[in-house]
Amino acid sequence: MPGINNPDQEPRQKRPFIREKVERPPLTRRQIIGRVFMFVFIAVLGGAAAGVSFAVARPLAERYLVQEETTESIPVTIPRDEETQSTQATQPSQPSQTLPPETTEEETSQEETQSQPPETEPIEDILQSAIEEYQYTANDLSSMYSSLKSVVTEADKGIVVVHSVKQEVDWFDNPVEVSGMYAGVIIASTSQELLILTPESAVENADSIKVTFIDNTETDGTIKQIDTVSGMAVVSVDIYTLGESTRENAAVLQLGNSYSVRQGDLVAAIGAPSGNVHSSTYGFISYVLRNVQVADNSTRLLFADIKGNGGAGTFLINISGEVVGWVTDEYTSEQSTNMTTVMAISDYKTNLEKMSNGVPIPYLGIKGQEVSTAMNESGMPLGVYVAECILDSPVYNAGIQNGDVIVKLGDKTIASMKDYQNGMEQLNRGDEITVVVQRKGIDEYKQLEYQVIVGAR
Repeated sequence: MPGINNPDQEPRQKRPFIREKVERPPLTRRQIIGRVFMFVFIAVLGGAAAGVSFAVARPLAERYLVQEETTESIPVTIPRDEETQSTQATQPSQPSQTLPPETTEEETSQEETQSQPPETEPIEDILQSAIEEYQYTANDLSSMYSSLKSVVTEADKGIVVVHSVKQEVDWFDNPVEVSGMYAGVIIASTSQELLILTPESAVENADSIKVTFIDNTETDGTIKQIDTVSGMAVVSVDIYTLGESTRENAAVLQLGNSYSVRQGDLVAAIGAPSGNVHSSTYGFISYVLRNVQVADNSTRLLFADIKGNGGAGTFLINISGEVVGWVTDEYTSEQSTNMTTVMAISDYKTNLEKMSNGVPIPYLGIKGQEVSTAMNESGMPLGVYVAECILDSPVYNAGIQNGDVIVKLGDKTIASMKDYQNGMEQLNRGDEITVVVQRKGIDEYKQLEYQVIVGAR
């Protein structure tokens, strides 16, 4: 029956299917050329796409990847200045010469007298006479200032506008944006950032900070450090947010040696001497006041017959274009109402280095002077005499008083103001140190020890 397998029936043999191998015809010359052209076209297109992708991705990679790899950048270092010796220092006397035995002193004197040329008019008198007789013209004056003008123009490339923004509300609780425009000067550059010195008021209570460069490029800025004693702040700008042309045009101004500034020196004020950023003016140093007592230091003040605006940010440069100070309104007095007061920069380079690296400036809070030889001979011990303990300062809260003489900071003996300043450089905020003082009693000075927690300015 159909459908039922019969065991006696032989199985059917499988017949192989017919198999045929289909071969493609060989490529023609035209097809080969077409395929080569297509391969080259795809390769060029892929290379172009890769180039565009690299150009677009490179800034982002530099900003986020390279920046992460270089987080441990080299710290900013600012060399210290040594105070120069007075140019009026006496010269050492020459050793006396022994006369030959055959020559008498009288004969030698006669020979020197005969050999001397006839007296002539001193060169100083000749120059003074020529200057008095010369008739100066407007062209002469313009020529004298042309070189200084070029110095100011070049230095202005290092001036930026620091634009602080504060969010406030009006009487009706409506949000109001309050902003201010201040001048800043670029004082240092690293592989990651530009560092800008600007008045403290430029960043005080600011919700955001904008920095505008000489080519009108604007970018965000962040506070690196503030020094409330000097009234200055350092603002950092991420260098990867700036274009190549902006980085090339932004000039880093060198910090000069204010110890070498003398009365009568020609200087220029840049920044915002008129209250407007990128203004400038010229003048002369009228007076140099030394050993001015400030918190934990002594400094020099420069008085110049020049316009300056300390609140908006004004910086003084010498004829080499180096920053030698900044204008301050703190030390203006009735005697100097017609003068601009400038903080000399050499006394602050240690603090500027700390601020540029984001390190708080250590603070104890005394105004003092070193004990002079005359004071020491009268019985006062060598050290730093505390003329004033600043109210609510660390030393004030520890119990140190006006009239004490500091003789030791930690394990460092203090015999001069320089020793005190060197000791301060080794301190950090939060350190607990032992301050040893000598306090005058009824008959003698008594040594006392105080534990002081170092603060920050």
